[in-house]
Amino acid sequence: MSASESNSPPVKSTAKARGKSRRLAMQAIYQWQMTGDSITDIKKQFFEENNMLAVSSKIDLAFFSESVSGVASSISEIDPYLEKNMTRSVESVDPVERAVLRLAVYELINRFDVPYKVVLNEAVNITKEFCAEKSHTFVNAVLDKVAKEIRHIEVKATESK
Repeated sequence: MSASESNSPPVKSTAKARGKSRRLAMQAIYQWQMTGDSITDIKKQFFEENNMLAVSSKIDLAFFSESVSGVASSISEIDPYLEKNMTRSVESVDPVERAVLRLAVYELINRFDVPYKVVLNEAVNITKEFCAEKSHTFVNAVLDKVAKEIRHIEVKATESK
Protein backbone atom coordinates (compact mmCIF):
# COMPACT_ATOMS: atom_id res chain seq x y z
CA MET A 1 0.00 0.00 0.00
CA SER A 2 1.35 3.40 -0.95
CA ALA A 3 1.58 6.35 1.44
CA SER A 4 -1.25 8.14 -0.32
CA GLU A 5 -3.53 5.11 0.04
CA SER A 6 -2.83 4.82 3.74
CA ASN A 7 -3.61 8.51 4.18
CA SER A 8 -6.93 8.43 2.32
CA PRO A 9 -9.24 6.94 4.98
CA PRO A 10 -8.27 9.38 7.77
CA VAL A 11 -8.79 12.34 5.45
CA LYS A 12 -12.23 11.08 4.52
CA SER A 13 -13.16 10.29 8.11
CA THR A 14 -11.88 13.72 9.19
CA ALA A 15 -14.11 15.36 6.57
CA LYS A 16 -17.09 13.30 7.73
CA ALA A 17 -16.34 14.04 11.38
CA ARG A 18 -16.10 17.75 10.59
CA GLY A 19 -19.38 17.61 8.69
CA LYS A 20 -21.16 16.05 11.66
CA SER A 21 -19.47 18.55 13.95
CA ARG A 22 -20.72 21.45 11.81
CA ARG A 23 -24.29 20.17 11.98
CA LEU A 24 -24.10 19.89 15.75
CA ALA A 25 -22.37 23.28 16.01
CA MET A 26 -25.11 24.89 13.92
CA GLN A 27 -27.73 23.39 16.24
CA ALA A 28 -25.85 24.59 19.33
CA ILE A 29 -25.52 28.09 17.85
CA TYR A 30 -29.23 28.06 17.01
CA GLN A 31 -30.02 27.09 20.61
CA TRP A 32 -27.75 29.86 21.92
CA GLN A 33 -29.44 32.43 19.65
CA MET A 34 -32.91 31.33 20.76
CA THR A 35 -32.32 30.86 24.50
CA GLY A 36 -29.43 33.15 25.38
CA ASP A 37 -28.08 30.35 27.60
CA SER A 38 -24.35 30.28 28.23
CA ILE A 39 -22.22 28.66 25.56
CA THR A 40 -20.54 26.54 28.23
CA ASP A 41 -23.90 25.12 29.34
CA ILE A 42 -25.04 24.51 25.76
CA LYS A 43 -21.81 22.73 24.83
CA LYS A 44 -22.06 20.59 27.97
CA GLN A 45 -25.65 19.71 27.10
CA PHE A 46 -24.66 18.77 23.54
CA PHE A 47 -21.79 16.62 24.77
CA GLU A 48 -24.14 14.77 27.13
CA GLU A 49 -27.21 14.48 24.89
CA ASN A 50 -25.28 13.41 21.82
CA ASN A 51 -22.91 11.15 23.77
CA MET A 52 -20.11 12.95 21.96
CA LEU A 53 -17.27 11.48 23.98
CA ALA A 54 -18.37 7.94 23.15
CA VAL A 55 -18.62 8.72 19.43
CA SER A 56 -15.56 10.98 19.31
CA SER A 57 -14.17 9.03 16.34
CA LYS A 58 -17.21 10.16 14.34
CA ILE A 59 -17.21 13.77 15.53
CA ASP A 60 -14.38 16.29 15.62
CA LEU A 61 -14.89 17.40 19.23
CA ALA A 62 -12.29 20.17 19.12
CA PHE A 63 -13.76 21.56 15.89
CA PHE A 64 -17.27 21.54 17.39
CA SER A 65 -16.17 23.21 20.60
CA GLU A 66 -14.00 25.84 18.93
CA SER A 67 -16.68 26.68 16.37
CA VAL A 68 -19.49 27.13 18.89
CA SER A 69 -17.36 29.19 21.29
CA GLY A 70 -15.82 31.11 18.41
CA VAL A 71 -19.14 32.16 16.91
CA ALA A 72 -20.47 33.29 20.28
CA SER A 73 -17.38 35.32 21.08
CA SER A 74 -17.04 36.80 17.57
CA ILE A 75 -20.56 38.03 16.80
CA SER A 76 -19.36 41.64 16.67
CA GLU A 77 -16.87 40.61 13.98
CA ILE A 78 -19.15 38.17 12.11
CA ASP A 79 -22.40 40.11 11.83
CA PRO A 80 -20.97 43.18 10.04
CA TYR A 81 -19.85 40.90 7.18
CA LEU A 82 -23.39 39.56 6.95
CA GLU A 83 -25.06 42.98 7.22
CA LYS A 84 -22.82 44.36 4.47
CA ASN A 85 -23.69 41.50 2.10
CA MET A 86 -27.45 41.18 2.67
CA THR A 87 -30.39 43.42 1.89
CA ARG A 88 -31.91 42.83 5.33
CA SER A 89 -30.75 42.77 8.92
CA VAL A 90 -29.10 39.71 10.42
CA GLU A 91 -31.82 39.49 13.07
CA SER A 92 -34.55 39.32 10.39
CA VAL A 93 -33.02 36.17 8.86
CA ASP A 94 -34.56 32.83 9.81
CA PRO A 95 -32.78 31.68 13.01
CA VAL A 96 -31.53 28.43 11.47
CA GLU A 97 -30.19 30.24 8.40
CA ARG A 98 -28.62 32.81 10.72
CA ALA A 99 -26.84 30.04 12.66
CA VAL A 100 -25.56 28.53 9.40
CA LEU A 101 -24.38 31.91 8.13
CA ARG A 102 -22.64 32.81 11.37
CA LEU A 103 -20.88 29.46 11.55
CA ALA A 104 -19.69 29.73 7.96
CA VAL A 105 -18.46 33.31 8.34
CA TYR A 106 -16.62 32.30 11.51
CA GLU A 107 -14.87 29.57 9.50
CA LEU A 108 -14.04 31.94 6.65
CA ILE A 109 -12.44 34.36 9.11
CA ASN A 110 -10.65 31.89 11.36
CA ARG A 111 -10.18 28.53 9.68
CA PHE A 112 -7.82 29.05 6.76
CA ASP A 113 -7.07 25.32 6.94
CA VAL A 114 -10.57 24.80 5.47
CA PRO A 115 -10.86 25.89 1.82
CA TYR A 116 -13.54 28.50 1.27
CA LYS A 117 -15.34 26.24 -1.23
CA VAL A 118 -15.67 23.58 1.49
CA VAL A 119 -17.10 26.17 3.89
CA LEU A 120 -19.67 27.28 1.30
CA ASN A 121 -20.55 23.74 0.24
CA GLU A 122 -21.03 22.58 3.83
CA ALA A 123 -23.20 25.62 4.64
CA VAL A 124 -25.37 24.99 1.58
CA ASN A 125 -25.74 21.30 2.46
CA ILE A 126 -26.71 22.08 6.05
CA THR A 127 -29.20 24.67 4.80
CA LYS A 128 -30.74 22.14 2.41
CA GLU A 129 -31.06 19.70 5.31
CA PHE A 130 -32.51 22.04 7.94
CA CYS A 131 -34.11 25.04 6.20
CA ALA A 132 -36.86 25.92 3.74
CA GLU A 133 -36.60 24.63 0.18
CA LYS A 134 -34.95 27.65 -1.49
CA SER A 135 -32.99 28.91 1.51
CA HIS A 136 -29.75 27.46 0.24
CA THR A 137 -29.68 29.92 -2.68
CA PHE A 138 -29.83 32.86 -0.25
CA VAL A 139 -27.15 31.37 2.01
CA ASN A 140 -24.91 30.58 -0.95
CA ALA A 141 -25.26 34.09 -2.42
CA VAL A 142 -24.45 35.80 0.89
CA LEU A 143 -21.51 33.53 1.66
CA ASP A 144 -20.13 33.87 -1.86
CA LYS A 145 -19.94 37.65 -1.35
CA VAL A 146 -18.44 37.28 2.12
CA ALA A 147 -15.86 34.77 0.86
CA LYS A 148 -14.78 37.20 -1.87
CA GLU A 149 -14.25 39.82 0.81
CA ILE A 150 -12.50 37.71 3.46
CA ARG A 151 -10.68 35.21 1.26
CA HIS A 152 -10.18 37.37 -1.83
CA ILE A 153 -6.73 35.93 -2.61
CA GLU A 154 -7.95 32.33 -2.34
CA VAL A 155 -11.08 33.09 -4.40
CA LYS A 156 -9.03 34.82 -7.12
CA ALA A 157 -6.56 31.95 -7.25
CA THR A 158 -9.40 29.46 -7.62
CA GLU A 159 -11.21 31.52 -10.27
CA SER A 160 -8.08 31.87 -12.40
CA LYS A 161 -7.59 28.10 -12.69
